[in-house]
Amino acid sequence: QVQLVESGGGLVQAGGSLTLSCAASGRTFSSYAMGWFRQASGKEREFVTAITWSGSSTFYTGTVKGRFTISRDNAKNTVYLQMNSLKPEDTAVYYCAAARTTTQIMGDPRHVSSWGQGTQVTVSS
Repeated sequence: QVQLVESGGGLVQAGGSLTLSCAASGRTFSSYAMGWFRQASGKEREFVTAITWSGSSTFYTGTVKGRFTISRDNAKNTVYLQMNSLKPEDTAVYYCAAARTTTQIMGDPRHVSSWGQGTQVTVSS
């Protein structure tokens, strides 16, 4: 397993941008598919985006498609989430996740092998 630490959350006005980072420890980072989930207050954790181990394929939930971009740098053991045109409904704690495949990430959060501690993103109107 890998250990994950997110950073980059904060308070931003609607229409603004933020970039989240997730740093992973361990030599096997490049063998993991990575993803981001979010959990708003009083709601269940939901899938946001995922990227294959090579970075060749990415997947997004419909509400963020065209606004968010996931990327990874395997040399730096880091995955990023660039968030543009932020909306108040994007307010949530964002979690980084690792699994063997993107199918596992998108299919069922119980298949995620490692979670980060979460970082708060607040979008004001």
